[in-house]
Amino acid sequence: MVKLQNVTPLDDEDLEKIGFSWHTDEDGSKYVADQLVQVTPTEAEAYYEAANTLYDMYVEAAEHVIENDLFFELGIPFNIVETIKKSWESDVHWHIYGRFDLAGGIDGQPIKLIEFNADTPTGLFETAVLQWALLKANGMDDAKQFNDVYKAIEANFRRLITLFDDTELFDERYDGWKVLFSSVEGLDEEEVTTRLLQQIATDAGFNTGFEFLQNVQFDEAGISDANEMEYEYWFKLYPWEDIGSDEGELAVILNEIMQNQKAIILNPAYTVLFQSKGMLKVLCELFPDSPYLLKTSDEPLDGAYVEKRHFGREGANTKIVDASGSVLAETDGPYENYKPVYQEYVDFAKDSEGNK
Repeated sequence: MVKLQNVTPLDDEDLEKIGFSWHTDEDGSKYVADQLVQVTPTEAEAYYEAANTLYDMYVEAAEHVIENDLFFELGIPFNIVETIKKSWESDVHWHIYGRFDLAGGIDGQPIKLIEFNADTPTGLFETAVLQWALLKANGMDDAKQFNDVYKAIEANFRRLITLFDDTELFDERYDGWKVLFSSVEGLDEEEVTTRLLQQIATDAGFNTGFEFLQNVQFDEAGISDANEMEYEYWFKLYPWEDIGSDEGELAVILNEIMQNQKAIILNPAYTVLFQSKGMLKVLCELFPDSPYLLKTSDEPLDGAYVEKRHFGREGANTKIVDASGSVLAETDGPYENYKPVYQEYVDFAKDSEGNK
């Protein structure tokens, strides 16, 4: 059973002071609960070990996909394949952050991978800032929270320069390189998340800038902001699969920029391989004995399963089907054109009131 601890919530004014503007849903309900989930140190360590192991498995699976030209099977747009390969070839294309969605891990239940949001995951601001603020507001010290995502991402930015070496070497190797951060104008949550990442990169020691994606300039010289200042790195909170599917001209110029080594793009293009839920099937084929994986196929399974779309987001375009083939739940959404994948159903842990 999920154990909860009641806390005094931050009021709307305080939330807005720290940049959290999406605190209230359209129906007036609060986005942030007034409860925290409690896990034991042993459970936290098990999640940590699972995430690290799964990431290594994803890296091996991505290598398998690239070597065997399985991009179509993962629903990867053809016009970003060369960009993916280029980003995979060199360690300078460092994966900055992602989010595993996991089931189990509580009351002795096995941890199971649901999916990996590897390119443009949500929830970063809530994890890196809001959880910490709630602890502080309720008189708890930092030791109460296992999460150190802010410092971990800061270290990953420094690894853009030091790679696998000690991140303390950043200061002596850094040569003034700049990072431009971009999100789509008018999407508050995405802008706040992007500006948080900009702050983390600044703390890491980079020179940084921000420009809405619509105003970024791309040409044979590289990537620059509206004032024509060029940047060596560009972080975009915009999915690679959407660049391939909806922004063909941008896909071409980004490939040229990368092939000519004029800029490095974050998160790297290869993260779209991780992002595809088609990778769940590849993982099952490569690691059939892994305790973390749920059986996944590109055909409906025997027994209860969840049907998802390769690049579906936030639960859209999913079906839960029981062992008899009856649809228990179904959601609509804009991802119907992507290929389906079928994953063994697993229940989520519940609290004392039956909420998952």
